[in-house]
Amino acid sequence: MRPAFSICVYCGSRPGLQAEFAAAAVEVGTWIGENHGQLVYGGGKGGLMGIVADAALRAGAHVVGVIPKALVEKEWANTNCSELHIVDSMHDRKKMMAERADAFLALPGGIGTFEELFEVWTWRQLGYHDKPIGILNIEGYYNGLLAFLSHSVEQQFLGDWQMGLIKTETNAIQLLKNLVQAAGTNSVPRLDEI
Repeated sequence: MRPAFSICVYCGSRPGLQAEFAAAAVEVGTWIGENHGQLVYGGGKGGLMGIVADAALRAGAHVVGVIPKALVEKEWANTNCSELHIVDSMHDRKKMMAERADAFLALPGGIGTFEELFEVWTWRQLGYHDKPIGILNIEGYYNGLLAFLSHSVEQQFLGDWQMGLIKTETNAIQLLKNLVQAAGTNSVPRLDEI
């Protein structure tokens, strides 16, 4: 059966300090599975990546993991995925994840999560895709980043329209519903032009 929707989740390969981060990952993965969705993620079994994937699998989701060869051992590739794709490079990873998704969601994470979020946001502003993008701001994790982005708008390096391309929420279920609803009206992506 074809999934009702596909969400690409970017998140940490570590669990982070606060238990709420892991709880949010469980909530996201469970909701995707219970609503007949597909999870696309970085293919690791550690940290929030493993937590969201395990929760999605338990709830019946189709889980697509995409991991570069160089990270198979470092991020402990999750062989429990419905599909596990081992690719040559980070660029191949991010491209495949983007192609397989209807929407993008950033949970707490580190530099890799930030890089993935900013790249897919850049692609959106340039018109390579029009898929919705969300940031789940659990326990104020992204407050500092959001304040800096607001500062960038004030300094006229970012426009309000660019900030409008990102949906930010503290409630996982509300954000997931918003992303799935917004994804329903999107056109075919042009990721082959990247």
